[in-house]
Amino acid sequence: MKYARQQAIINLIQSRIVCNQDMLRTLLQEDGFPVTQATVSRDIRELNLIKKADAEGNYRYVRPAPPLTDPDLFVKNIVAIDMAGHTVVIKCHSGMAQAVCTQLDSIARAEIVGTLAGDDTIFVLVRTAEQAKRFAAELEQQIQDR
Repeated sequence: MKYARQQAIINLIQSRIVCNQDMLRTLLQEDGFPVTQATVSRDIRELNLIKKADAEGNYRYVRPAPPLTDPDLFVKNIVAIDMAGHTVVIKCHSGMAQAVCTQLDSIARAEIVGTLAGDDTIFVLVRTAEQAKRFAAELEQQIQDR
């Protein structure tokens, strides 16, 4: 039950603007999870959710981007990031896709169904096109920030 509820929380904050715990509790109850404010608070803490302003200036719950185990691996080896539908395509320097993919696999994210790496290309299958778009943007941002 806890795992399903926390997955529901992740899905809700990724698909909607959830501004506070009361709103999250109401949405969970509408989805069939009878929760108290204390349970919601505990789930937020366990999921390490933070509040962050979005592009429109609304503060909403988000999952912080997981830290990369070797940030230089991305900076030095990812050449381009693109997406099509539910798939994020990561182009790497020749021979580096396996190493980059291994690191991606280590940052377990609920929206990632799986990865496939060749010599210089990684395919990341994501549950929805919107999640793929956000994931690609997050990767681009991590590369630009370093």
